Amino acid sequence: QVQLVESGGGLVQAGGSLRLSCVASGRTFSINAMGWFRQAPGKERETVATINWSGRITYYVDSVKGRFTISRDNAKNAVYLQMNSLKPEDTAVYYCAAAALPHSVVPSTYNYWGQGTQVTVSS
Repeated sequence: QVQLVESGGGLVQAGGSLRLSCVASGRTFSINAMGWFRQAPGKERETVATINWSGRITYYVDSVKGRFTISRDNAKNAVYLQMNSLKPEDTAVYYCAAAALPHSVVPSTYNYWGQGTQVTVSS
């Protein structure tokens, strides 16, 4: 099993920045792709950004391109999401996830999930 713990969420004004962190423990050797997903009240879970093992392949949903950056540090079993120029529509619970696949943007293909961290952006 793999355990994922997110941190870094909080309340920020529009235009501000937050950095989310996610650290994996357990059978981390089974992890390839990692990603960040979010779910706002009344909405389906959305893929925000994903990254493969080497970091050479990344994906961003259109709404965050140019504002968010995903990165990982395999030595620390960690993945990060730097979020700049935050907007009220970015408000959601953000989840970190890990997959055995080399890379995927489909939430259902991710095997392990964190508990989520709340991000609230005020206008």
